[in-house]
Amino acid sequence: MLKRFILSFAGLVLVAMTLQANAAGIDEGIEYQLVTPPVRTENENKTEVVELFWYGCPHCYQFEPKFNAWKKKQPDNVNVIRIPAVFGNRPAWELHARAYYAAELLGVLDKIHGPLFKALHQEKQKLYTKDALAAFVEKQGVSKSEFLDTLYSFGVNMKLNRAIDLTKRYGIDGVPTIIINGRYRTHASLTNGQAGMFKVMDFLINKDSQARK
Repeated sequence: MLKRFILSFAGLVLVAMTLQANAAGIDEGIEYQLVTPPVRTENENKTEVVELFWYGCPHCYQFEPKFNAWKKKQPDNVNVIRIPAVFGNRPAWELHARAYYAAELLGVLDKIHGPLFKALHQEKQKLYTKDALAAFVEKQGVSKSEFLDTLYSFGVNMKLNRAIDLTKRYGIDGVPTIIINGRYRTHASLTNGQAGMFKVMDFLINKDSQARK
């Protein structure tokens, strides 16, 4: 009797989630894709949202202020993480990922992250070498020598290798891409633009939260 009740309840939950998806007009394989196999998250007690980006990407530059505004509205049970995507044979992507992690380790990400996007896309600076990046961070009030020492440090190498691994395991082919709880992948090409991404993100976060209950 208890087993029959549990199966019936599970069926009702599945039906409710399906109806919710249909009502939202969001479907697997259309507005979002499955990450196969799923990737383990940093904190299993929270719903993880990963933004994969590249500083040189104009779409990421446009997405960043919207993502920042969205991030501020998220509850405590949502863990938002940024990961610089790194594809093979793209030195600029690796260098910019190193810059992100060097700034993070130095505790100056707030001085570098937004300004680097602006310098590349608004001011059209050519920041694609370590010397150019070092000169840039110095103008932001960061020690040039400390930045260069950290850029190829063990700590940055560890973080970079993980970013390379996750870029592959998430199965992404462009940025910005959002991964929800290591299981779902979405991007603007699937959602008919960046505005649609947030609708899908909210839906998938709610989907994951319901599955935890």
